[in-house]
Amino acid sequence: MKTREILPADDLILAGIIRDNLKALALDIPGTVYFDDNLNHLSDFYRASGKRRFYYIMLNDADEITGGIGLAEFVPFEDCAELQKLYLTDDAKGHGLGYELIRLIEKKAVELGYKRMYLETHDNLQAAIHEYVKSGFHEIEKPESVVHATMNRFFLKELL
Repeated sequence: MKTREILPADDLILAGIIRDNLKALALDIPGTVYFDDNLNHLSDFYRASGKRRFYYIMLNDADEITGGIGLAEFVPFEDCAELQKLYLTDDAKGHGLGYELIRLIEKKAVELGYKRMYLETHDNLQAAIHEYVKSGFHEIEKPESVVHATMNRFFLKELL
């Protein structure tokens, strides 16, 4: 697996991967990232100076984007990052790459000074939920500050 930091040239390709995934799972609806204003400009968000944010782009052997994963501060919990936008192309799924990306973003979170990681997801994303639980996340009650109103499953993990 090859990874690198997100670049502006990646924005529309990554947005397409995310939207394709959500549409395939009937989550191309309001209240999901599908309609986020900044989805076509994720590099602006993750590369903002002075912020503890990061996004990894995953590449295949032909250097084509096959997915990614990000993090940003989650203010409601102290020293907490939110795992964000873990999406893979269909070709990249089923090879354990999601687990590798989770480990990679957790390592980056620790480097940035975070002590725990939060994420939100939906019942329709059963494969992702399986990965999160297997990666050590435990389910919690819905935080009051949830932005994506359609999300209905919430997880937290203490980082080492």
